[in-house]
Amino acid sequence: MTSHRKHLVRDLNHFITCYICKGYLIKPTTVTECLHTCCKSCIVQHFEDSNDCPKCGIQVHETNPLEMLRLDNTLEEVIFKLVPGLREKEQQQEIEFWRRNKVKESPDEDGPICKKARVDEDDDVKGDGDYHRSDPQIAICLDCLRNNGQMGENIVKGLMKKFIRCSTRVTVGTIKKFLSLKLKLPSSYELDVLCNGEIMGKDHTMEFIYMTRWRLRGENAYPMVLEYRPRIDFG
Repeated sequence: MTSHRKHLVRDLNHFITCYICKGYLIKPTTVTECLHTCCKSCIVQHFEDSNDCPKCGIQVHETNPLEMLRLDNTLEEVIFKLVPGLREKEQQQEIEFWRRNKVKESPDEDGPICKKARVDEDDDVKGDGDYHRSDPQIAICLDCLRNNGQMGENIVKGLMKKFIRCSTRVTVGTIKKFLSLKLKLPSSYELDVLCNGEIMGKDHTMEFIYMTRWRLRGENAYPMVLEYRPRIDFG
């Protein structure tokens, strides 16, 4: 008769904790060069001051280490299953964070990031409401950057309607796809998306960029401005 050996969560802590903050991995993000994993917020903040992996010291990238990061959604689900209550605790902390960091308190003005939109009762009855409205929303201005001398910029025209409103969970990768479709870019072209002159990684969410990269606050913070520029993809 085979015996089943039980493992304590603490026996696995070495594999599911962040090297930087020493807590359980939240949005675990792996460095593709060395495969070490940290919390997304921890590793991004670390790369503001260094281009080296915080654990092994290897140089991740000469200029933009954020491009070498990949989210590990599978590991995140494993951790949530191993640690009881962690998912709920993290969700509650996120709600409290947004409550504390609302840009505008006036009920008449939504501000750049507003509370969850209410769905009218009529929409509920009809069943044809916009289901994406349940997410917090953010207003964005998409500007074409043309003064960089990059090859291919002469084929790109600015958007006729450059102001959009989307979920704060939308990633830069999704914005790139949106722009490529709207601008009808050839497949040989790639787009860089920048905030305050810094190239944003494709996995960055609008929420993350607003809180960590967008420097304006108050009245001048609305909307958040993202710039895009074309380049030829030689890969």
